[in-house]
Amino acid sequence: MDKKGAVSAFLYGERAKSELMIASQLITVLSGLQDIERAGGKKIVLQCLESVRIELQFAHRATNNQEFVKSVENLSVAISLVESNDFDQSVSRIGAAISNATTVAMSGWQELEKHEFV
Repeated sequence: MDKKGAVSAFLYGERAKSELMIASQLITVLSGLQDIERAGGKKIVLQCLESVRIELQFAHRATNNQEFVKSVENLSVAISLVESNDFDQSVSRIGAAISNATTVAMSGWQELEKHEFV
């Protein structure tokens, strides 16, 4: 990985982690809503998750890192689980997506360390 790629991997990985953590928090809030509130909340959360998925796909195109593909796959499963009201498993899959993004960020960080940028 070259220096430019390392910076991109680190930045996109960290951004993905942040967005996925927010998504996880939103799902947790959604799980605590009453039935009447949950329907509207679910629409908003699903739209947010879809936006994060688009960002992850963009990160993959920008970095060509396959961990982002895995992150997208985990997020897609999480979206299906939210649609089925299985919030606990959905949060678990978001956790797996965060791990994928962390792998990208860490590889970028390690490369930046190698070049003594950090």
